Amino acid sequence: MTAGWTEDRVGALKKLWLEGQSASQIAKQLGGGVTRNAVIGKVHRLGLSGRAAPSQPARATFRPSRPRPAAQPTQAPSAPRRIEAAQPRPVVPAAPPPAPVPELPGTATVMTLGAHMCKWPIGDPSSAEFSFCGRRASEGVYCVEHARVAYQPQVRKAGKDGASDLARSLRRYI
Repeated sequence: MTAGWTEDRVGALKKLWLEGQSASQIAKQLGGGVTRNAVIGKVHRLGLSGRAAPSQPARATFRPSRPRPAAQPTQAPSAPRRIEAAQPRPVVPAAPPPAPVPELPGTATVMTLGAHMCKWPIGDPSSAEFSFCGRRASEGVYCVEHARVAYQPQVRKAGKDGASDLARSLRRYI
């Protein structure tokens, strides 16, 4: 059953759409057999594009909070101070950069495997020692070393060229 698009319904649709309501929310509010797809189709036919704000999901998603820097206490403006010549700061030797931690293959488990980690399986999947390479993936889902094994170029067999393949396939029809 199709919904009759009266002027009142079209006006309500435009108002709710520009408020940022989703098509599902608008369909519920209009009622009377108006479906989400009917709302989307009508919005498309009316050429409505912009919204005041994007529609929000019905339930909030969990996002771990990021640590925030401590707020600096605000000071009341004071009388202008006299600017004096800048004192040279003592030179502090920079700490040596931390030694890079070697990426050891076989350190990632299913639970610790990330999006940019090599997913080359190591060991027997039925054993407790099964793991994945876990190094930084650079070529698809594998590290450089495992990509060389996984993605090998296709090698043409010697003695076969395109002309002989064509001649062989044409012999079927002669």
